Amino acid sequence: MAILDNDGNRILAKYYDKNVFATAKEQKAFEKNLFNKTHRANAEIIMLDGLTCVYRSNVDLFFYVMGSSHENELILMSVLNCLYDAVSQILRKNVEKRVVLENLDIVMLAMDEICDGGIVMEADSSALVQRVALRTDDIPLGEQTVAQV
Repeated sequence: MAILDNDGNRILAKYYDKNVFATAKEQKAFEKNLFNKTHRANAEIIMLDGLTCVYRSNVDLFFYVMGSSHENELILMSVLNCLYDAVSQILRKNVEKRVVLENLDIVMLAMDEICDGGIVMEADSSALVQRVALRTDDIPLGEQTVAQV
């Protein structure tokens, strides 16, 4: 899973198979190639370097979910939709690079909750948002329980 900006630079990326892209240099090269192939395209899916990649763009961000060539495209698309919808709900429909960077911690948590070790754990965006929602209780730190902290 990856989120790139409109120049093809990485905002956030999570690779689960260490054999496919072992080094950060290989990951960056793949991301640059992927962005070059998809930033002007009107499709939602592409086969690149033996991987099935589904993607979606919004304002100045590109959301990608990649899987092996044997992976079901509908499952990848449901993961992509879950990621995009959850980020959209978390950021209150203001999905832009600046806002994502300001809330990078919760976006990373959402990405971790969707997929664990390459296994899809959640595909429902509303359940995901409830799980990663930050508590904004105005209780002073001294009066909170350990669980609340």
